[in-house]
Amino acid sequence: MVLVFDIETIPDVALGRRALGLHDLSDEQVAKAMFTQARAQTGSDFLPYEQHQVVAISCVMRSGDQLKVWSLGDEQSDEKDLLQRFFDGIERYSPELVSWNGAGFDLPVLHYRALRAGIQAPRYWEVGDEDREFRYNNYLSRYHWRHMDLMDILSGFQGRARASLEDMAALLELPGKLGFSGDQVWDAVRRGELTAVRNYCETDVLNTYLIYLRFQFLRGRLDASALASEQQRVRDMLQASGAAHHLEFLRAFTTHPTGTAAQ
Repeated sequence: MVLVFDIETIPDVALGRRALGLHDLSDEQVAKAMFTQARAQTGSDFLPYEQHQVVAISCVMRSGDQLKVWSLGDEQSDEKDLLQRFFDGIERYSPELVSWNGAGFDLPVLHYRALRAGIQAPRYWEVGDEDREFRYNNYLSRYHWRHMDLMDILSGFQGRARASLEDMAALLELPGKLGFSGDQVWDAVRRGELTAVRNYCETDVLNTYLIYLRFQFLRGRLDASALASEQQRVRDMLQASGAAHHLEFLRAFTTHPTGTAAQ
């Protein structure tokens, strides 16, 4: 089983309020103070990983003849529920995880937030003590394949060679982010538009899955016929879904199996 995943986060304003002693300020004001502190300390608005609250986790699952894209939980799910569902899936199925910058962002955030939420995830943290198979292929080692961070792998594990998901989508003529971006997530959540955030997260994970298929072709795990079949399976899944954001993605997905643009 292959499980491609992506997360979306917002500032943990409850943490910021406690840490900065800003008990009388609004969420918006606290978040602004958190960004200001991060910028003063690092020169960037990017918050420390533990200050990111998870609001969406989206997945593409490929297992047997099944292909599915979905977001964990629903709009009423709190962070702990999302985390529990994610790690429960790993506990039950031990899938091959695939991400774009998962080792550099998603997983460290999930580690910190799961620790805070009181989540147990023994299968995820297995390194061979209980299951010998995990000694040489586990989720935690950078150079093992049980978690494939495609950004890390394709860059040759060189930070200066990394490409963004958006740039990779442009390179491979994939649909990309369809007008939404990560810097819009916080404002969308504040407006009560969590559905839009979950839909955006699904487009990111779909792009990642399509890059994964191309990578499997690159490394000889799929031939041209199998790649074409897998890409058509994606189209069929999106068409069968009927969800507006899936159909928009489908309309934008116009590449041939080899990656050349459709004529």
